[in-house]
Amino acid sequence: VQLQASGGGLVQAGDSLRLSCVVSGWPSGRFAVGWFRQAPGKERLFVAAMMWPGGSTYYTDSVKGRFTISRDRAKNTVYLQMNSLKPEDTAVYYCAAAPRIITSSVGVSSSYGDWGQGTLVTVSS
Repeated sequence: VQLQASGGGLVQAGDSLRLSCVVSGWPSGRFAVGWFRQAPGKERLFVAAMMWPGGSTYYTDSVKGRFTISRDRAKNTVYLQMNSLKPEDTAVYYCAAAPRIITSSVGVSSSYGDWGQGTLVTVSS
């Protein structure tokens, strides 16, 4: 599986951004596509994930109500719509794929074997 993330940029607090993750070589069966983020000097943390084929979504508490993960099957693309951005959302955002994942592991980065290159989101105050 190959993933390519894009859409990052420099925005002000309260603004919105939409990140895109183009996925090629879709895994067969049940899998997840997730978004993680890593701030400078910090560990990579879970943001959101969507299960295939069912479409169930999962979010970390800090982004619930502000971020939305969605998909466009025809474009093989997963999106992360980020609204009401805060300075603490500043990070490099990565998308990743996890074949045969179980629900309880969607937030665990080690469950994901394929990663995109990351896209930088900077939110100024």
